[in-house]
Amino acid sequence: MTTPAVFLDRDGTLIQEVGYLDRLDRIAFFPWSIDAVRLLNRAGFRVVVVTNQAGVARGFFDEAFLADAHRHIDDRLRAGHARVDAFYYCPHHPEGRVERYRVACECRKPKAGMVRAAAESLGLDLTRSFVVGDRWGDIQMAHAAGSQGILVRTGYGQTEEQSPPEGTRADLVVDHLMDAVGWILRHR
Repeated sequence: MTTPAVFLDRDGTLIQEVGYLDRLDRIAFFPWSIDAVRLLNRAGFRVVVVTNQAGVARGFFDEAFLADAHRHIDDRLRAGHARVDAFYYCPHHPEGRVERYRVACECRKPKAGMVRAAAESLGLDLTRSFVVGDRWGDIQMAHAAGSQGILVRTGYGQTEEQSPPEGTRADLVVDHLMDAVGWILRHR
């Protein structure tokens, strides 16, 4: 039997948006983030972070830094008795400066490569899953995977909400991650 998941965008959704996150001391959680993840854990959802990280392709930081950042995020969550089951990231960008990452890939949002890879690896049911993010690309990825997409107004979300791409509509728009989690728990 497969399990439902909540896929979380990282920057602007789980942690505060700071542009290209290139130092660990710039990681700042929203006040509700750890509690929100803990509630999802207790409700039996797998929690997976899915994040575009074009800073690798652009030469701002490397994949080793991403591993350190995700370990730091994981440590903070675990200290609050919450956990992320997996981190998936796309280091590619078609206009990147680092040649090996300068590709048009299937994992870069709004494509669904990251959620499909997670579903295969973790045994997830995408039709019973949710994506929460602050950009329309997160919502498009959700729909491409057959999941529901929730736009949060944190990060870029408040600006994004004003100009949805044609044909793109969120299943729900809320102020922040905790509001999204409350809705998910009531409507699972």
